[in-house]
Amino acid sequence: MSRSIAVRILAPVLIAALAGTLVLAVPLAADDAEAEALGSASAPLLASDLAHTFSIVARDPLTGDFGVAVQSHWFQVGTVVAWAEPGVGAVATQSFVEVSYGPKGLALMAKGKSSREALDALIQADEQRSVRQVAFVDKTGRVAAWTGDKCIAEAGHFEGEGFSVQANMMLRDTVWPAMAKAYRDSKAPFAERLLAALDAAQAEGGDIRGRQSAALVIVSGTASESPWRDRKVDLRVDDHAEPLVELRRLLGVHRAYEESNAGDEAVALGDEQAALAHYAEAARLAPEIVELPFWQAVTLFSLGREEEAAPIFRQVFEKEPIWMELVRRLPASGLLPDDPEAIERILSLGPKESEESR
Repeated sequence: MSRSIAVRILAPVLIAALAGTLVLAVPLAADDAEAEALGSASAPLLASDLAHTFSIVARDPLTGDFGVAVQSHWFQVGTVVAWAEPGVGAVATQSFVEVSYGPKGLALMAKGKSSREALDALIQADEQRSVRQVAFVDKTGRVAAWTGDKCIAEAGHFEGEGFSVQANMMLRDTVWPAMAKAYRDSKAPFAERLLAALDAAQAEGGDIRGRQSAALVIVSGTASESPWRDRKVDLRVDDHAEPLVELRRLLGVHRAYEESNAGDEAVALGDEQAALAHYAEAARLAPEIVELPFWQAVTLFSLGREEEAAPIFRQVFEKEPIWMELVRRLPASGLLPDDPEAIERILSLGPKESEESR
């Protein structure tokens, strides 16, 4: 980067930092009607934080879901880079990041613009386009990416079928080709394919500064009347020595709680056998979380399968005796039999000193 462009870009950041913020105010030119309607030059856009990073945006060809995955040596990268909307698409905005590419790009694609049309409209209206790195994927899987010629080397992107990988300030220029190959070659579920791309980037040296944070967002390919269901994965590692390792751990925990939630829904519907299957799978996926087998034991006991429930209760109480107190409270909610003798049999499985001290 030349000294003149560095001064022109970084001076506002330094001035803002003195005021206790890190914000880069960059007005967009008003030469595109669509972009101007979304944010005109008279209303400057605010770009938070410098997100030099590597990321992938993609549409799952099997489900139609959209995903964004990212890692960076920057705090809370997921709150800046990753954007996705059910039924619309996904965006990654990074480098000297203009955050508004996320919501404004999704708004343009929601209005029917292709990924290329939406990205071009915003790029053309951005006076600082030379330092941006952005990628869009739309509802049909078309991708569009941009790497400005002033992004810090090594920087580049690769547009594949239904996905785009992009990176800047990398140790080597082999990062984004490796990401593309890893994503294409993986036969894993969508979330794991996205993480495979990030792992491949890190294996090539990744961010020249190291690593700090990561994020994974997946939304449904079609919008429903239950938006809370449409955001399928939303995981962030804001500050960690091994963010990709931690992100994978969180994805495993997420899978376990998905099973537990499905078990809860099955209980509400009166399908106790399905509930048991979901609870058992949740406990298998995250055996270190004692709450998950606890609810499996509760369901077994309620079904009259006391012999199967007993060893699970015993293991839970040995690890965390506080669950004994919850057992006492469940009959009032209809989750265990309102039978003092039955409850006493459950409690007898726990440490005696815990019961005596209550």
